[in-house]
Amino acid sequence: MSTEWRSEQADCLRKMEQLRNADQLYLDDGVRLLELAMNTRRLFEQQEPKEKRKLLDFLLSNSTWKDGRLHPNYKQPFDLIADTASEALMASRQSDAETVKNEIWLGNLDSNQD
Repeated sequence: MSTEWRSEQADCLRKMEQLRNADQLYLDDGVRLLELAMNTRRLFEQQEPKEKRKLLDFLLSNSTWKDGRLHPNYKQPFDLIADTASEALMASRQSDAETVKNEIWLGNLDSNQD
């Protein structure tokens, strides 16, 4: 029985280590994604037209040109990011920007509701 328990314990420890590694990889990917987002404009401007088209096809769907202005229609999840950024910009003009950004991302969800 002792051997069986040790084996189970080793399995549990191995699974816990895999989860820790997955969490770190997830964080690393998130940091790289944020760094890429911060440099997107500069990187986009440096690309050849063919590469620019690939990126736009990845981000957008059925955008329109009306009254001399582009009206982008973002694919998911980019639509959420664009909407949130737009809401934060409008709201920051009216109140404390940091509070507004947190409220927009958190929404009306409360996990401690009665």
